[in-house]
Parts: sequence; structure tokens; C-alpha cells
Amino acid sequence: MMKSFKLIIFLLIVLMLSSCFGISANIVLNQNGSGSINLEYQISKSLDSIGRLDGNQRWNTIPVGRSDFERTLSRLQDIRLLSFSDREDENNIYFSVRLEFSNMQGLLSFLDAYGQLSIYSEINTTKSLTLILSPGSEISNPLLLHLLSDISYGYYINIEMNFPGEGSLTVNDGLGNIIKPLSRGRNLSASIPLFDVLSSSNGINLEFNWQ
Repeated sequence: MMKSFKLIIFLLIVLMLSSCFGISANIVLNQNGSGSINLEYQISKSLDSIGRLDGNQRWNTIPVGRSDFERTLSRLQDIRLLSFSDREDENNIYFSVRLEFSNMQGLLSFLDAYGQLSIYSEINTTKSLTLILSPGSEISNPLLLHLLSDISYGYYINIEMNFPGEGSLTVNDGLGNIIKPLSRGRNLSASIPLFDVLSSSNGINLEFNWQ
């Protein structure tokens, strides 16, 4: 009974916070560690409404307006908002945001405010940034997996990194197993279906390296 209850609670959280959400982030890095982020994402109107109801603001952790971004960035250093726009259709609200950061700490503070989903290091001249898209899921119930597949169909997490020189990208899981082999270039990107992120048992990591 308790196990079934936990599955129901998890499903409700997924429906409110993870379904109908797609995101694309283009990060441009300069040699001195500064750069910019072009962020585009869409949120279902039902999810937006949940965050606006009295007493439910705590559920809405995704910025859904310019004021949300301004409040978030006011608590962060080394990053600022350059532009913001939004549009909507019958079912979704679409956001386009451009940010500028003055160093890597500014980028990390925005991508991972709690310091749990990113790892940055510098060894000699080599810089490394690992983004943990998913730490791993314990979902094994076929019914839940099928429902997750339905509600996340057509949604992706797209991450693109533009380096000042040649860089590399590897997609692996939390155990170090390679999901997508090493690629090299100045502009590298990964497009991961939202279902894969939500259902991966071992997690999904993007590992970027550059000099």
C-alpha cells in the first residue's frame, strides 16, 4: 500500500512539473570564462496556472515571466538578463531569454543554484563541465513508464555549447557507460528526449571539455 502511494505521489509531481516542458539552451563561452546563454523553453498553460494559484507558488520552480527571472538573478552574482520575450498559443507559453555571465561561477550559479547537478574543474589548461541531466530514476512500473512516455512525447532537452577553441562532448550515464560517443568541434550539442531523462535508471550526464 505504501509503495503504491509513493508511486501515485511521484506521478502527480511528474505531471505537474515535468510534463509539457521542453527546453533548449545555447551557451557561448569566451576564452576568459565569460559568455552568454540563449534560453528557449515552453511550459503548458496548466503548469503556469498551478504556480499562480494562492499557496501554490512553491510548486512553480521554473521562471514563467520577466519578473521571475529578475527575482532569480537578483540573488545571483556575475550574471544578468539582456532580453526577455514570450508568446503563447492555445496550450503552451513559449519563452525566449538571453543572459550574459562574466565568469564560470556566474554560469554555474544559474544552471545549478544548489551545486548538485554540475561539476566544473580546471586541470592545467583543460576545463571540464559535467551537467547531470538526471541522477537516475527508480521507476520500474511498466504502467508508469508507459504514461511517462505518453506525456513527454515530443519534448526534448537540447544543450549546445560554443567553445573559444576545439572542445569535446561525451554523453554517459552515472556509472560511466557511454551513451553517445565522443564528438569534437567548436560547436557541440546534445538533444535528449525528455522521456529518456525521466526514465533513465543510471542517469544521464553531458561531459564537456575544452581549453
